[in-house]
Amino acid sequence: MEKKLLNLLNVMCIASLPFLFRGSKMRGNLLIFFSKGVLATLVDAYVVGTKRVSYPVRPFPKIFKTNIIYDILFFPILSVIWVKISYNDNIGKILLKSLIFSVPMSLGQWYLERNSKLFKWEKWSPLHTFGSVNFTLFTIRGLVGLLKKLDKLKQNQNMTNN
Repeated sequence: MEKKLLNLLNVMCIASLPFLFRGSKMRGNLLIFFSKGVLATLVDAYVVGTKRVSYPVRPFPKIFKTNIIYDILFFPILSVIWVKISYNDNIGKILLKSLIFSVPMSLGQWYLERNSKLFKWEKWSPLHTFGSVNFTLFTIRGLVGLLKKLDKLKQNQNMTNN
């Protein structure tokens, strides 16, 4: 069952990629995607290395101790979607919209931890998932906010130079 779930997740992620990476903001979306992949991989490596979470069923178990589908596909795709839906929002709306991702993710992981062998929580809980998902979402959103400010600054400089 676990391998089928991972294959389904993999197919869904790969099928969504063409829809997420088109249009004028493709470069920004790629930056979000790869940044979140690096951040998720680092956080997950720490969590697995400190034996808080393990992944009994995962792709390439002889190479990776983490589940790379989560780290380099699923979480980065969710971040691209989250940034898209919160791009022009104020901090209050951003906080509310973060709950759209962190609460279902926490509940879903809690359910799957109890009913599958996809991961095993040793020193982990739904609150840890909630915190780590929000930490990575806000870190990536902060990066996007910084890039928006730098773009505006560059546009203002170009307008004064012309």
